[in-house]
Parts: sequence; structure tokens; C-alpha cells
Amino acid sequence: MTGSADRGEAADRPRSLFDKLWNSHVVVERPSGDALLWIDRHFVHEGSFHAFNQLQARGGTVAEPGLTFGIADHYVPTRNRDRIQQPEIARMIDDLGSNTARHGIELFGMQDPRQGIVHVVGPEQGLTLPGLTIVCGDSHTSTHGAFGAYAFGIGASEVAHVLMTQTLWQKKPKTMRIRIDGTPIAGVGAKDFILSIIARIGADGARGHAVEYAGAAVRALPMAGRMTMCNMSIEAGARCGLIAPDETTFRWIEGRPFAPKGDAFARAVADWRRLPSDADAAFDREITLDAAQIAPVVTWGTSPEDALPIDATVPDPARETDEGRAATLRDALDYMGLRAGQRLSEIAIDRVFIGSCTNARIEDLRAAASVLAGRKARVPGLVSPGSSLVKRQAEEEGLDRIFTEAGLDWVEAGCSMCVGMNGDTVPAGERCASTTNRNFRGRQGPGARTHLMSPAMVAAAAVTGRLADVRPMLEGRS
Repeated sequence: MTGSADRGEAADRPRSLFDKLWNSHVVVERPSGDALLWIDRHFVHEGSFHAFNQLQARGGTVAEPGLTFGIADHYVPTRNRDRIQQPEIARMIDDLGSNTARHGIELFGMQDPRQGIVHVVGPEQGLTLPGLTIVCGDSHTSTHGAFGAYAFGIGASEVAHVLMTQTLWQKKPKTMRIRIDGTPIAGVGAKDFILSIIARIGADGARGHAVEYAGAAVRALPMAGRMTMCNMSIEAGARCGLIAPDETTFRWIEGRPFAPKGDAFARAVADWRRLPSDADAAFDREITLDAAQIAPVVTWGTSPEDALPIDATVPDPARETDEGRAATLRDALDYMGLRAGQRLSEIAIDRVFIGSCTNARIEDLRAAASVLAGRKARVPGLVSPGSSLVKRQAEEEGLDRIFTEAGLDWVEAGCSMCVGMNGDTVPAGERCASTTNRNFRGRQGPGARTHLMSPAMVAAAAVTGRLADVRPMLEGRS
């Protein structure tokens, strides 16, 4: 139920990946330019109860229950799941079960061996495919754009609208292409790429844009790294992040439970090959970075744009010519308990967290384990895999033993310490090296101080008890 691929523009005009996705899903357009889009996949979680309440209040039904999938992740505890202590959380999880059952929606619930974080489970199950529109009541739905899908977060009223109509009114964003060319140095990967981008363009630098990532360094990334980049596109203000599908994408999808099979898969791949941006496609803005110039990155402040190479120092507000920016820096330094000019590598931490929809896939756990193997953590920490299937695979590979022998806790799958609303929190005043996507004030708990970095860098911080350059620790290790 999609519109013409060439709606509103000449058939021979070069088009970007985003143009192709948008045009193929337009049902109808308003004179204002707003378009009603067909939605191919809709994910709901236990926090979606508001939308189901709206649905019930209107006496509505779910238009396409086979295109909606329920996943318990945000509030689910990662420990003692058989006796949830918080009545409110227990009720939300129960409501998700009853709402999905009532409307015939497939549920990946707490007892399901496939349960996990929505943005890990969707791709893992083959529900995320190139060319689709994908929505969820979570801002980091942009993760799914790594497959060449138009994926974005929506609010409760929009969730209800999709449930009842399988459509959504949207205004077409502008387009931006960010190229990362060259070859990265050892120890540098997707998390360093995206933090470097956000630091360069700012937390609002991509506002109103659909961002496509391209270039040799992006093409060389595995799917896990591509998902990390698209996941954090929202932290630059983008409407979505996109990476064109290629052979890496197709190999990753093939054989997954909900992916096309046999001849259907071959036909799908033939269609997906037509999705990448045309050679002469125009973008409203273009940016280029050199991968070889990117070092391991950490955040120091209270926004993802407050990111610097690990060998840098904390910025000095006195050097800022813009008083507004200087005030922002002073506030961030005060909250984070840091001083201007302090070397980032001298900042002591209190605990670490490895998990979240940004960095909790098997590749992420392997990267952290490669640093921790045979070493002891100087601080406590928590490792929460992105899904129950990732957890099982990690245990089969012995990664769980590496984490626990290092002194870290190995727990169940869920959003965990990323959101600080499921029992996993950072105590007030403590400093956490984290693989998550946001370092806002109180993100990991009231008064918590968060430093964002890659899984390998978090492992390095665990071993040293401070923010540290992982590169020396990787020497001699595969």
C-alpha cells in the first residue's frame, strides 16, 4: 500500500536513498507538503500503554496486527525477574501482554527466549529490512536505518494513529550526507565516528534532516557498527540515520526468522540493490571526515556533543567568546565535577556499564571482552546483553566468564542502566563509563555523571579505574 516511487518528481531525476524510501510510501499528500505515509513495521513496548488506552477509549481496533510487534524492554528488570518489586512496572508489563493478546499482536515478552531491547530484537529477527518504514515510541528507532530503512521515533498519539490506521502524517525532512573516508586506526570504530560527528556539528546540527552515512570507512563497518551510528543520529538532532544496503546487509539478513526465504529472498535483494542513492543525487548538506584523523573518543559534559579525543583536556569556559556557550560549559563542569584543563585520561570513574540499544550486540560484547580477558576491573560494573539470544551466544563463547572473572556483573537483557528506570542506576555523584547514547543530567539516575564511549573504551576504563586510551591495551590481542 505505497505510492509511486516517482511521486512529485521526474522519473529520471537522480534520487537519494531517502527520496526513494519516502516516495515509495506516500499514500496522499496535502497542499502544505505533509504526506500520509504507509508504515511497514511498528514496534510497541511496555511504555506504549498510553496509546493502547487511547485506542480503547475510542473503541478502535488495530488495523494491521501482523505488522505490529510487542517487545518488553524499557522497564523490565535485569535481575530477579520472577518477583518484580515495583507494582507500576509489573502492571505495565502485564498490560503489554494483555494489549497485544487482545489485538492479535505477536509479543516478545519477558519469558520469551527471543526477548531483548526492541532495536536489537527487530534486526535480529529479520523484522528490520531494507526499504521499509519503521516506527516505535522510542527516539532511537533510528537504529534500524542501518539497513536502508526509514526508521524514526514517535509519540504516544502517533503510536495510537499507527495502531488504528497503519499510516502516519509526516513532513518530509531535508537530506544530509556525511562521508567518512579513509581507514581508521586500530581501536577506533563506529562509536568514535558518531561521537566525532556530533561533536563537530553539534547536538542540533542535523535538526530537520535525514542523514545518510557513506564513504569507505562506513562501508567497512559490520552491521553492529552501522546500527550504532544510526542509533545515535538522533543525538545530532536528525530525524533519522541511514546507510544504504549492500552485500554486508544482505549476508546479515539472510536466514533470519522473519526475513524472506528462498526465491523470495533473491527477489527482495534484487529490489534492495536499487535503493542506494543515485550517483548524482543532490543533498541539502554534505560533510566529509577522514577516518584516519579520528582517535578514541569520550564525552566529558552533559550532552553528546561534549565529546573529545581521549588525549584531550577538559575545555576552559574562559576561552569561549560566546557567553552563552561559556555559561553552558560552566554548568556542565559543575554538574560533572570537573575542572577546566583537566586531562580526560586523569578522570577517575566509579563504575562501568556495557549495554543499551547502542552497544549491546555480540560484536560489542566481544570488543569489551577482548580488553578484559585476563584482567581485573578496579571498579564495579554491569554488563547487560542486548537480547536473550545475544546473552546465550555470549555464554556459548565464554564471554560471560570473562566479564565475571574481571569482576563485573552479568545480567539479563533489557534497557538496563541506559534509562535508569528499571532498578539499574548509577548512585548520585558517581561517575560511570558507559556504552549508552545519552549523558544528560540524571539519565542514569538522579545526580549520575555519565561518560559515553565505545565498549572497548569502557573495558579500558574498568581495568584502569579512569578514562583511558584503549589502544595500548589492544597490543598483542586479536
